[in-house]
Amino acid sequence: MSLDLLRSSLALKIIGSLFIAVTFFYLGMHWSDGYQQLVFFSDPNPNRLVSTSPNFDKQFNVSALINDFQPPPEVALESPQPEVKKFGIVSENGTMSEDFEVGNEWVNETEVASTEDDGGGGGGGGGSSTRFVIKRFGLCPRNMSEYIPCLDNEEAIKKLPSTEKGERFQRYCPEKGRGLNCLVPAPKGYRTPIPWPQSRDEVWFNNVPHNRLVEDKGGQNWISRDKDKFKFPGGGTQFIHGANEYLDHIAKMIPEITFGRHIRVVLDVGCGVASFGAYLLSRNVLTMSVAPKDVHENQIQFALERGVPAMASVFATRRLLYPSQAFDLIHCSRCRINWTRDDGILLAEVDRMLRGGGYFVWAAQPVYKHEEALEEQWEEMLDLTTRLCWNFLKKDGYIAVWQKPSNNSCYLNREEGTKPPLCDPRDDPDNVWYVNLKACISRLPENGYGTNVTEWPARLQTPPDRLQSIKFDAFTSRAELFKAESKYWNEIIGQYVDTLRWKEMRMRNVMDMRAGFGGFAAALISRKFDCWVMNVVPVSSTNTLPVIYDRGLMGVMHDWCEAFDTYPRTYDFLHAANLLSAERKRCNMSSIMLEMDRILRPGGQVYIRDSIAIMDEIQDIAKAMGWQVTLRDTSEGPHASYRVLVCDKHLLHA
Repeated sequence: MSLDLLRSSLALKIIGSLFIAVTFFYLGMHWSDGYQQLVFFSDPNPNRLVSTSPNFDKQFNVSALINDFQPPPEVALESPQPEVKKFGIVSENGTMSEDFEVGNEWVNETEVASTEDDGGGGGGGGGSSTRFVIKRFGLCPRNMSEYIPCLDNEEAIKKLPSTEKGERFQRYCPEKGRGLNCLVPAPKGYRTPIPWPQSRDEVWFNNVPHNRLVEDKGGQNWISRDKDKFKFPGGGTQFIHGANEYLDHIAKMIPEITFGRHIRVVLDVGCGVASFGAYLLSRNVLTMSVAPKDVHENQIQFALERGVPAMASVFATRRLLYPSQAFDLIHCSRCRINWTRDDGILLAEVDRMLRGGGYFVWAAQPVYKHEEALEEQWEEMLDLTTRLCWNFLKKDGYIAVWQKPSNNSCYLNREEGTKPPLCDPRDDPDNVWYVNLKACISRLPENGYGTNVTEWPARLQTPPDRLQSIKFDAFTSRAELFKAESKYWNEIIGQYVDTLRWKEMRMRNVMDMRAGFGGFAAALISRKFDCWVMNVVPVSSTNTLPVIYDRGLMGVMHDWCEAFDTYPRTYDFLHAANLLSAERKRCNMSSIMLEMDRILRPGGQVYIRDSIAIMDEIQDIAKAMGWQVTLRDTSEGPHASYRVLVCDKHLLHA
């Protein structure tokens, strides 16, 4: 009796459950019209229509749903990367293509493997797929061993309407798709550079195998050749008795010029082999030595081979790539520049770059010779500098010195119509990338920013006034950001010293490819590394160059989609923090890394500190260039979203 009752109750429960399920299913079908429904993706193409279930007849376009979804950065970094990577490859005819795919495995082969569909229908496509296998980038021809892409573009130079103002020495980069696509070789017999400080006085002949300067300037105590070496006695055209004596002469003329204190960052125009800057280094002065790539072959290459800061640059028709009020002193010793041409447009450019209260030192024949033509040039120079409001301080022997004013009062009190006029207030004197020269005077900030800088060495760690004028949004104090960056890089380099033996590294010529406020360079100075740093501020970043110069460092504006204005093999160490991930939407990463290889010395190193999301691609390119690479965790540990790729470049033989 009880068993029959139990069976009857169980049957009623089953029937009741079925009734409730059917009821809810019926209600759900009819009441869900007009509401969002669960979508089952049956096709990976978001442009096609997909159905909500095999039995339901409605169709949905889900493109908008997919496009509106943006995962947070943390999710994007942790998500698995595609198995296929894309970057440039050199084809058999020497051209570079971006339109290919390469698998995870890197091999040194040139074949192309093709996989046909077996026709079984399992793939659903019925076509064929092709797998391209990456090969190494090849060596460029030997005659390109000193190739500077944007300065050696003969095709563009031949099309110039005029070259009378030095236009041929300016930048003309190859058109897109026609840039460097091979590894620039070293000259025959290239040797590991002589280390600093010995390199100040001698370098290997085979590393810069040119006798032109010896033949042209041998009698002026610039340079001589002794068997397999070039020797640098430390002289110059106007200081044949040596740079040290010349520097002492300037300091005695103007006692306010205190090298290594008030004078920290200097520009040497028409630098020759940069002995002026080389000897200022021992006085705690950084000198940007500049000269064009002209008939006196390889002046800048000699300077960099010696371990002295330098880059190819010219006073022609465009602004130089340095900010306003960058240099405490600007020097020209027989630099062969007509400063008074075109209403003083070239000296107005000097004025733009010279710090308020800074000095211009001119050593040239018009200063001391009494020939009629030279005396006319001297009078023209005096007239122009007076109109620029410069204060003529002194002439002694073959040297003349002027001082730029510290405020705008003289400019505003000039007679109406005086040339050069003041620049338009809307003109940004820190805007320098492909900007034409202007025959006008850049106003000084009324608040004194840039003029009142702290003396060296305190200025290295003192947040400068111009930090407040940098054009970026800050959610906290800019001074705190400045200090935080300095502390961050000091700690990072401390870790490099402890774990990667940086004190044992060969590191003289250093470039920070995305410099920020210059914290990386400041940390190297604080830890007493015997090196100098070229701080590069990309055009795609906030222009922080004024801050870099105000703290007693040097740098330049640059676009990494183009080549840098230096010879091959001129840097021992390249530092790239968050550069490639920031520029990959603008530039081809293969092109940037080929440029890095061009300017890096054999035996040099590259540290790429960047997102883990792009490390596979970077490693593939580095290996294709023949670099030896090691991927390392950051101090945050293996689960951090960043890694450090350590790359070593070896000497490649044709």
